[in-house]
Amino acid sequence: MNTFDRFFREFRTELPYALYQTQEDLLEPWRGVARLGSKYMKSWKDFGFDDSLLRLTAGWLEVLGSTRLTHHRPAFEIKEVISEGRTVAVHEENVVSTPFATLVHFAKPDLTVPQPRVLVVAPMSGHFATLLRQTVKTLLADHDVFITDWHSARHIPLEAGPFGMDHYARHVIDFITELGPGSHVVAVCQPCVATLTAVARMSEDRDPCTPISMTLMAGPIDTQINPTGVNELAKSKPLAWFREKLITRVPARHAGAFREVYPGFTQIAAFVSMNSARHVGALNRQMVSRMRQDTETAEQISHFYEEYFAAADLPAEFYLETVDLVFQRHALPRGELMFEGRLVRPETIVRTLLLTVEGQRDDICAVGQTMAAQDLCSGLKPFLRHHHVQPGVGHYGVFSGHRWDEEIYPIVRRCIFQAEQEIGARLPALRQGLQSGADPAHQPV
Repeated sequence: MNTFDRFFREFRTELPYALYQTQEDLLEPWRGVARLGSKYMKSWKDFGFDDSLLRLTAGWLEVLGSTRLTHHRPAFEIKEVISEGRTVAVHEENVVSTPFATLVHFAKPDLTVPQPRVLVVAPMSGHFATLLRQTVKTLLADHDVFITDWHSARHIPLEAGPFGMDHYARHVIDFITELGPGSHVVAVCQPCVATLTAVARMSEDRDPCTPISMTLMAGPIDTQINPTGVNELAKSKPLAWFREKLITRVPARHAGAFREVYPGFTQIAAFVSMNSARHVGALNRQMVSRMRQDTETAEQISHFYEEYFAAADLPAEFYLETVDLVFQRHALPRGELMFEGRLVRPETIVRTLLLTVEGQRDDICAVGQTMAAQDLCSGLKPFLRHHHVQPGVGHYGVFSGHRWDEEIYPIVRRCIFQAEQEIGARLPALRQGLQSGADPAHQPV
């Protein structure tokens, strides 16, 4: 490759992000004017303008001013929950932090009885961990909850090094270890593969901190089953196409300058285009709700899109390895996935209760793709395996909304309780057996 070709390739890699950033910089002043206009529009009725028309215009300006991408994690804003039959305060604590993630603990210091420790593994998929705010808040009623708060690659200095699937799974192992023996893990969507990898390695290595329950929700364990449009797209092009067309570099003005990323704005644009009519309809409802002075509905929609449009960039290594190993080569279900130089062996999981959850209408991870973990974890006894398909919900309904609260969560809670009773109560004996070198498969469960 001569000097000109190399320069052209470097320029082409950096151009998409630079163009996006320039566009955002140019549009932001106009969005600010729209937000300001929305704020003061109501006072114009004093000049004889029609009040309903003013409210409609204010709603339109609000939508225009707020439909923009942001690049910083919103606040979880979980200040209190109902637990032990009373309202208790919740405080966020950063337990461990690396350049790529922070382990966040939602502490409830006023509780008198210890609750099961649960690590929620959030996806690294263009959104921040706060997308699971409702998941966390619901779990907090009965559990001591931690979450993987992944950082946007836009803010991670290049000297921090690369971040691929092995680094992701290693973070999961390290965070589970931080929770200690007898903990539980709940993975939502994309991290189901990495979480199964982490638990399999901990089980094979007889790690005393191996979680006693693992809940996998709407995750792509085997995308050969009932492939969705997302799955087909991932297989429709060679890996080189994804690198050439979707990978770009963070502009020089940001902390992650020159790091190669799959930009969050690209991923969110893809998600929006898949359901564009639904998003347009929701924003129209927000505008009309303002006109009708239905503040509650308007605020709900506004808060959802504030979260939805918070874009997190993915490290290029992680994105490309996910496309290659999970969606193109199906390495885990085919028994070919490697982690830190060793084969991943889910069949070695013998003392971790497994729950898989799917949504009947999920158009991202179809029914059967997550349940595939049940067959992979062949070392588990039948009473330690549970599966649930939730009727009438799509992808996000698996971990948010009233059906998550009222129908799915009680199953998760019951499985965690079962693991506490059937495995957690026997941990001292199990650890003694492990220390003596006995095969954990022969230990009583």
